[in-house]
Amino acid sequence: MTDEEDSKELRKRFLAKKLWVIMTRRCVPVEEMQRHLGAHLRHQISLEKKGIMYGAGPCHAPAAPEPAFGLIIIRAADESEARRIADSDPMHVAGVRKYELFQWTMNEGQMRIALNFSDQTYQFE
Repeated sequence: MTDEEDSKELRKRFLAKKLWVIMTRRCVPVEEMQRHLGAHLRHQISLEKKGIMYGAGPCHAPAAPEPAFGLIIIRAADESEARRIADSDPMHVAGVRKYELFQWTMNEGQMRIALNFSDQTYQFE
């Protein structure tokens, strides 16, 4: 089997889950952006509760005090829906953050969750 044939066979089993990535960056002084933080967080939690949010959070360069950008990963049927969701973020509405939108195909990875029934604790890795 050639390497090309081997890689084709391996890719057949990949998850191939289509998600959308919103990379968002501050474009105003941090103090101005902070005024919209509560509305932004409530919006993010709303997306989470509706099952739209896959994950989100700030991205830092090593040892940097401030985030370089925010990453928001969402479920959406197509680019139009993903853009509508990104445009609805209060930070984007207020113009204190600008975003770029990318489609991401998640192929490989692993999620670990341990649920302990005896003491009702969990561990998420």
